[in-house]
Amino acid sequence: MSFDITNAFNKSNLDTYLKELAKLFRKQNGKGATAEIVLVGGAAILVNYGFRDMTTDIDALIYAPSSMKDAINQIGEQYHLPRGWLNADFMRTASYTNKLNEFSQYYKTFSGVLQVRSISAEYLIAMKLKSGRKYKNDLSDIVGILAEHDKRGKPITLDRIELAVEHLYQGWDGFSADAIAFIQNVIKAGNYMELMEQLEEQEKRSKDAIIGFQQKYPNTVTESNVDAILEQLQSKNPKNTESR
Repeated sequence: MSFDITNAFNKSNLDTYLKELAKLFRKQNGKGATAEIVLVGGAAILVNYGFRDMTTDIDALIYAPSSMKDAINQIGEQYHLPRGWLNADFMRTASYTNKLNEFSQYYKTFSGVLQVRSISAEYLIAMKLKSGRKYKNDLSDIVGILAEHDKRGKPITLDRIELAVEHLYQGWDGFSADAIAFIQNVIKAGNYMELMEQLEEQEKRSKDAIIGFQQKYPNTVTESNVDAILEQLQSKNPKNTESR
């Protein structure tokens, strides 16, 4: 697991990298070749919302010829990005489903050959509830999405979220009881901005705790054991315990 922010992405440089990637892909494959990328996670937050200004990784579904991988690596080298800066690794996580592209929305087309789409609104909330990582921005992102739609006069209701969960995952089976209670309580409370600040602070403390543990015990933290480790660390330091 990595928390490296050396190569943080923002909306501006993400667009630059995608534009250059499209130009290189077209140069290598011709204007008749096409590709599609669906942004998820932090990248989807960047292109759809304004409450976060950076992300440390770009997770995406990539529908393209095998030559796209070489183009991605070349752009990474050109801009000194980490290898795999644009990747589909999240497909190995619980939040992945083959229904995602069906419920994505159009973002931009670059150089006439690369269409970029993204997951947004209740579908992105459903994904983040499924993931529910307390040491990243999953919970605060959920509240941030709710807050922005509320400000736009287009609030996201619990019914819409439940429908998205049904569309993507065929229901709440496989979601933690904490995740279900979280979204129910958040929408009932409605104090999104205050809650987002609280969650961001809790997530920062959790992240710092995991980083400290990794430094003390290298190569021991994995996606499968991180929650148990965090729970143990929080039990030793009640200040890190999250409140609902």
